[in-house]
Amino acid sequence: MTIFSRIIAGEIPCYKIAENDEFFAFLDINPIAKGHTLVVPKEEVDYIFAIDDAKLGRFMAFAKKVALAIEKVIPCKKVGVAVVGIEVPHAHIHLAPLNNVGDMSFEHKMTLPKEEMEDIAAKIRANVAL
Repeated sequence: MTIFSRIIAGEIPCYKIAENDEFFAFLDINPIAKGHTLVVPKEEVDYIFAIDDAKLGRFMAFAKKVALAIEKVIPCKKVGVAVVGIEVPHAHIHLAPLNNVGDMSFEHKMTLPKEEMEDIAAKIRANVAL
């Protein structure tokens, strides 16, 4: 069981943003920017391109709704999308607020206080239109 499956199951706490029967979104605990969110399928699949086409489309549509909510809360030019898939063997999409191309660097992570993470999560969650 991956760490993401444990988060989805409620075994590990998270700053949940949104979920439906297939997908789950939560704040990255080591964000590259305030509002950096991970979107994962509830089904444990290691590689994003192993997901069937129809589900992959629904996955991106769910991520889009979360990205639009992030844009409403975090001042940014765009929400960047990255799929790396190396650190955790569970497909996931990174959504990160960007103001320039360098903002999508995973070499510069930050740590935010719990209260700030809770506040950001609540604001984004309130703007997700599922």
